[in-house]
Order: sequence, then structure tokens, then C-alpha cells
Amino acid sequence: MTFRYGIDQLTVDKVIAIAKGELKGTVIAEIANLVNECRRKVEFMAASDKAVYGVNTGFGSLCDVQISPAETNKLQTNLLITHAVGVGNPIDKELSKIMMICKVHALCQGFSGIRLEVIERILYFIENDLLPVVPEQGSVGASGDLAPLSHLFLPLIGEGEFWVGNEILPAKKVLDHVGLTPLELQSKEGLALINGTQFILAHTIKGLKKMEYLLDLADLAGAMSIEGFQGSASAFREEIHKIRPFKGNLVVAERIRMFLKDSQNVANHLDCKRIQDPYSMRCIPQVHGASRNAYYHLKELAEIEMNSVTDNPIILSDVEAISGGNFHGQPLAMALDYASIAASELGNIADRRCYLLLDGKYGLPRLLTSAGGLNSGFMIPQYTTAALVTENKSLCFPPSADSVPTSLGQEDHVSMGSISGRKFNQILGNIEKIFAIELMYAAQALEFRRPNTFSEIMERNFALIRSRVAKLEEDRILKDDINTLITMVRNQEFIVQ
Repeated sequence: MTFRYGIDQLTVDKVIAIAKGELKGTVIAEIANLVNECRRKVEFMAASDKAVYGVNTGFGSLCDVQISPAETNKLQTNLLITHAVGVGNPIDKELSKIMMICKVHALCQGFSGIRLEVIERILYFIENDLLPVVPEQGSVGASGDLAPLSHLFLPLIGEGEFWVGNEILPAKKVLDHVGLTPLELQSKEGLALINGTQFILAHTIKGLKKMEYLLDLADLAGAMSIEGFQGSASAFREEIHKIRPFKGNLVVAERIRMFLKDSQNVANHLDCKRIQDPYSMRCIPQVHGASRNAYYHLKELAEIEMNSVTDNPIILSDVEAISGGNFHGQPLAMALDYASIAASELGNIADRRCYLLLDGKYGLPRLLTSAGGLNSGFMIPQYTTAALVTENKSLCFPPSADSVPTSLGQEDHVSMGSISGRKFNQILGNIEKIFAIELMYAAQALEFRRPNTFSEIMERNFALIRSRVAKLEEDRILKDDINTLITMVRNQEFIVQ
């Protein structure tokens, strides 16, 4: 099975499949011809006396300085070298590959003026896991992700670095080893490579894939906590959600009903005297559902972006190269900030459920231990969830609300979307840890509800937890248990469908 760059529509799942080698991307003859035709237009412009931004002029605030035809190639090489000023730790190798996949698809739309040879070299990097080293900091998210994209494509010209396993080696050395000669960039090519939103987009894609599972896991963890708390199932009845039919709410309510289906534990408490549960139990469809709605919104925008052309200028004809603003990251930046708040709230409500399970109500022992006093039981892991929740709140400041002018004021409004993307993934990483602790708590609470039985899917997840983490009988070091469950969450081992 193959994906045709420039023709087929990328999705989050397809990008991930290409990155994993499960789906092969190819450039068919029709697209090769389209790329070559656009290249011909750029060469025509480069040979003319008319000033065309980025083809025969300087960049940014130097857009009024015209470059001679003899110097246009040097201009493109200088562009990559001077813009590769990123700092900080390298991004994940997977992100570098996703960036290249998205860039190839954008270049194959036929509006960028790059040579087919350059696209083919990037494809070689993708298919042979030649992954450039890209620092995580330095992009303001308009004129695209200039610094990270410059680092990503320095190896094309024999500069920069590659990952080789977990080792970082000079790109020239790696290219020599595989028998490749560095390319000499020609007119417009450097600009086509580094103008774009692929750094923001890669972080969005990775975050969306992670958030998709965590939304499902949130419902499982919430339902397991409800069972442990012996909460009511009435708040999830279809009738009440159909009269406030937000898509996310309807989905979550249906999923909670699935997790509680045929539960003897729930059935035994249908007629209990409790009138209503606290909001963190009762309002799961409204809170988790709102987070789902934010996910849907971000995914819709991301899939538009990954099938778009985001460099500059856009080549429309032999005489038209339009300097627009398709490189501006604001469409994703604002939605990433919204999704970050949505993700953070999943952890916020989960922490509250952890607290309720420790409170010693409705037949549960305080701190989920039968031998409290001598034993602290599960008192302290909730301190960890509280710390993680607060850290996430601090990460929810929206970078897209800020802008610092650059390029002597020519680039006077920027998106800061690269920071939004990085923070989104940091928040999701903290959510994984919070859910690991909630699942540990909920499994312990279920122990005190036996001999009641739960739904089949709940029993399977309970057994999965107990296969790695034993019931807490007396105090022990819980760090290993928590780390085990974090690994299970990250590996997406829980049954959520």
C-alpha cells in the first residue's frame, strides 16, 4: 500500500504510518511533472530583471535588495546556514521524520518551485531513517518555523547533523558513508525548504495521536473510579445528554455506559440513599466531552494544514510569485493553546477523583488502606497528581496571545505556535502520569467492592493492572508501581474500546 504525495490526502494516522514504515510514500509521474513545471517558472523568474522575493532578492527586511542571477544559488545556501540558530535539546527523532513527511507533501503540491532532485533526496532520508538533529527552541512560528526547518535541511547541503542510533554525527560524514554527495541549492529552494509550519505541525500530529488515546483512557479511569466510589450511573443516561447534544459529551456518556454495563457493583447500589455524586464523577461527560470537542477541532485544522502549501512566495505562473502569509502559524497556534487547556482539564478532574477515593466514604477505608495509622496507604501519590496538575496549569498560558516583532519590524506579528506545540506535548506527558496514579487508586478501591463484579472490559483492565502491580496490603515503595503504570499508559496497553 502506498501514499501518493501531492495527490492523496494526509491524515494524522497516515503520517504516523509513513513515519513507522507501515505506509510507503511515493512521487508519481504526474506529480513529478507538476514539480518540474513549477521549477521551470522559477528559473524563468530568476533569469529576469524583475525583483521576485526570495528568488532574486534578500529575505525579511532585506527584501528590497536585489541579487544578481550569478549569486542566487549562494543566496539559498546562505539562507539555510544563517537561519540554523536553534538552541536547546534536540526534538524526538520521530518529530524530525514527521516534519520531513509533511514538507515533502507540501512541496509536491507544485507551488514551491523546488527541483524534483531535492524532494527525492528528502524521501531518501525518510525511507532510510537518516534523521536530522533539530534543536527544540528558536522558532517564533512565522515566516514559518525558520530555525528548526533550517536545521532539518542543513544535511541536504552536507552541513548539520544526523542521528545514527542514539549518537549524533556530522551530516557530511554520514552522507559519505552512504555514498551521497551534498546538494547545491538553486534559486528559491532554500526558502521553499525553511518557510513553512512543519515544526508546529509535527508537534500537533504527535500530540493529537497521544491525546486520542488519553481521551479514551480518561473515560476508563473515570469509570473505574466511579465503580470504586460506588457512584451512580444515572448521570450518564442517554436521555439527559440528548437534550444537550455536544458531540464530545454524547461520546463520553456512551463510553461510560459501556464501561459500567452489566456491573453488579452498580446494580447493587441503584437504590442507595445517596442523591448525587460530586462533580468530578457526575460531570465526566461534560468535562471529558469538552476536551474531546477541542481535540476534534484541532484535528480538523491539522489535517487542513498537512494538506496545504505553507511556504512563501507562492509560484502561480511564469510572472507571478505572490508574497502572502501562508507560513503564519496562527491557525494551529490558537487551536493548540485551546487543546492544551482541554488536555490539562483531563488531569485536573482526575486528580479530584483520586482525592475522593482517599476520603474514606461509602465503605472505602481512608487512604485506601485497612491499616491506616501505621500505614500511610495511598496518601502521598495524590500529592504528585496535585503537583502535575499545577504544572499543567502553568503550561496553559497561551503563547499565541503573545507576539514579539522580528526582522527589523518586517515580521511584526508572529504566532509563537512552536511553543504552543511543545507545551501541548509536555501537558500530555504529565497527563499520562496522572492517569497512571488514578488507575492505581481505582484498582485498589475495586478491591474493597468484592465480591461484586464489574463489566467485562473493566474486569480485563483490572486484571491487567494486577498482573503488574499488586494490591497494597501495607506500606511499600510506590515509585516502581507508578512507573510501571506510566509505561503501560505510554505503551497504550489498556483496553479502552
